[in-house]
Amino acid sequence: MSRVAKNPVTVPAGVEVKFGTDKLTVKGKNGELSLPLTADVSIELNEGQLTFSAANNSKHAGAMSGTIRALVANMVKGVSEGFEKKLQLIGVGYRAQAQGTTLNLSLGFSHPIVYEMPEGVAVQTPSQTEIVLTGADKQVVGQVAAEIRNFRPPEPYKGKGVRYVGEVVVMKEAKKK
Repeated sequence: MSRVAKNPVTVPAGVEVKFGTDKLTVKGKNGELSLPLTADVSIELNEGQLTFSAANNSKHAGAMSGTIRALVANMVKGVSEGFEKKLQLIGVGYRAQAQGTTLNLSLGFSHPIVYEMPEGVAVQTPSQTEIVLTGADKQVVGQVAAEIRNFRPPEPYKGKGVRYVGEVVVMKEAKKK
């Protein structure tokens, strides 16, 4: 059985969890998230803690119990605290500007890039070279950050491009004559 599934998920105050046979819904101050469930995992709510176990002894059920536990833990954290990804732009003339639900990027191309944020993700630009993405769904926030980074990934010679805060870019040495 999965060792991840043995740890219970603590449900903080202000977070409401509802589950049936096919769907689990978590509601909190940052929104509402839902997850489709399989018959391989049984969930119990006792005294503010969710426990997960495999419904049968198959290898797939054991693996799914750990997966479902991790997804539910991320959902509970997302609706109570939220998730945040920070990006930074490195390069002369590289700029970002947030306007409502759109992000305008100037990344050295002949045209500006206008990126429309999906539902549930908020964007802020504290400075022209910083982007802060926040949201309740960890997967969506990470996917948006990856798509923005993909417009101009950091190149290995000068390090210019869009990178995560704290990301280490291995620099190559220039060609010798």
